[in-house]
Amino acid sequence: MSEALKVVDATGVKLDVTEYDLGASHYLRTGEVLSDSTLSELKGADAILLGAVGPPVGSNDVPPGLLERGLLLRLRFELDLYINLRPFTGVSNSIFPKCDFVVVRENTEGAYVGEGGVLRKGTADEVATQGSLNTRFGVERCVRFAYELSRKRPAKHLTLVHKINVLNFAGDLWKRTFEQVGEEFADVASDYNHVDATCIYLVEDALRYDVIVTDNLFGDIITDLAGAVTGGVGFAASANLNPTRKYPSMFEPVHGAAWDIAGTGRANPLAAIRSAGIMLDYLGESEAADKIATSVLSYAYNMSGSWLDTGELSTQQVGDGLAKMVSQ
Repeated sequence: MSEALKVVDATGVKLDVTEYDLGASHYLRTGEVLSDSTLSELKGADAILLGAVGPPVGSNDVPPGLLERGLLLRLRFELDLYINLRPFTGVSNSIFPKCDFVVVRENTEGAYVGEGGVLRKGTADEVATQGSLNTRFGVERCVRFAYELSRKRPAKHLTLVHKINVLNFAGDLWKRTFEQVGEEFADVASDYNHVDATCIYLVEDALRYDVIVTDNLFGDIITDLAGAVTGGVGFAASANLNPTRKYPSMFEPVHGAAWDIAGTGRANPLAAIRSAGIMLDYLGESEAADKIATSVLSYAYNMSGSWLDTGELSTQQVGDGLAKMVSQ
């Protein structure tokens, strides 16, 4: 995050930054995940730039799902960040260096709402249920956002991804909504892919995609795969958007905490820097945002695929290099 803020500062855009120590370290020190008072303060911000918050891999000190539900999902639900926007532009070491597509993931419904429970836990008769909540309201506002985004892009093509042949109820709601809203966007070509087919296409022919719209769970899965084939998750940025701007939107790299290299100066800062660039665009600083986006691509294209792992450049050196590029 320090490298991301360094690059932002180099563009000439001055931010009034308030830092919050949240995540695993905060929980282990205080027993608290996200207080109501901190949440109230965050609601008053213009934007939130989020870093990695997870505990070390294999750590038993933080219960599984505690940070995901108590911090990440709580922020998404409380701030109504109903659009998760993940842009993918290939770099030199990716399978598809010329790809340029966006995934629009519904961010506040689906399997992540926590509907379900456990009966007779720990016994041979244990029962676990996990529901997926889908509303016409939630689906339509996500689909409409995706159509509007598609209309602004040169290809003007939108693909719905779901599993309608098995998930008949939720899939049918998504498909009907997609088709009905599509009637208002005659200039946007539309298509439908099963999620399993999408996983194949992303590996074999990611160039076929322009904008993808999908539900919360499927979006979570296919965007990690999309990151892998377009340069790695260390390059993948994201935005959690409240398009109404009633609450601030939140911007974060897709990758996790990477505890195996934390503190070694070998973590790839490009995803965080790209996320900060998307944040600047959201804040109306489009010129600075474009400068970051083009500089990151130029920087990545001119480096080998192993430029961090081999120790050729440190995390700080990458930030310094990009700061110099955007300041020129």
